Amino acid sequence: MFAKLKHLAIISDNYALLSRFYEALFGMKTSKSPRPESAVAIGDGYIGMNIIPQKLGRQAGLEHFGLEVEDVEKVSARLREKYPSVQLIKRPTNRPFAGISTHDPEGYVFDLSQQAMTNRAEVYVEGEWKQDRYISHFVLRALNPANLARFYREVYELQECEKPADDPNHYLTDGRVTMIIAPWSITDFEGAGIEPRHMDHLGFKVEDLDAFKKDLQALVKRNPALSPKPGGNEGEIRLRLLAKCQHGQFQMADPDGVPIDVAAR
Repeated sequence: MFAKLKHLAIISDNYALLSRFYEALFGMKTSKSPRPESAVAIGDGYIGMNIIPQKLGRQAGLEHFGLEVEDVEKVSARLREKYPSVQLIKRPTNRPFAGISTHDPEGYVFDLSQQAMTNRAEVYVEGEWKQDRYISHFVLRALNPANLARFYREVYELQECEKPADDPNHYLTDGRVTMIIAPWSITDFEGAGIEPRHMDHLGFKVEDLDAFKKDLQALVKRNPALSPKPGGNEGEIRLRLLAKCQHGQFQMADPDGVPIDVAAR
């Protein structure tokens, strides 16, 4: 594949606690970091996830993703030809994945990297491995899902999956991880806090859903600090929206409130 979905980032004041949650429940491995005071990098053997401390003006939650591409110059040329309003910017060298940041036509910011970039470090250079629980998908909500899906096909060569004719979502994959582009509608949030367009949720595949639920119960019993964040009445509305995702079977949240959809392989 020309592009791979290889990076995710969560912004949180509880970055150390969150890393423990994903390590304990999903088996993700924490990378040894030269900057333990500023972020935690964890991985599932394919995709790396940085949990970054929240700073002034930066919203918490699931914030951005990253693509590893074969040739950044080819990406740049395609953008100049077809999407001249989309720009690229070089990032500081202390980012373990983000050699370049860019955005899509709807304003979602994401990172670009390629194998030869010298800034790559931590989980992004430690090689791939296989584990029973891993990230399977994430969701973007868009005002025009079809146009956004076209952008990722044309520039990054992500492959669009077949879907039922009445499914309004678009499913783009690198062969391992799926980016789901779903419509955003203000009416979806009736009765709850209205959320602007942003990355919607994380999806995981697990070896057995019943075993996963038992592990979750045991984890909460051993360490209540790692409990999924309760949602109240508005949270129930949010979980019902989450349950509409065709790739999930069990809906929950991490201790910081990031929505998670879990399904058996």
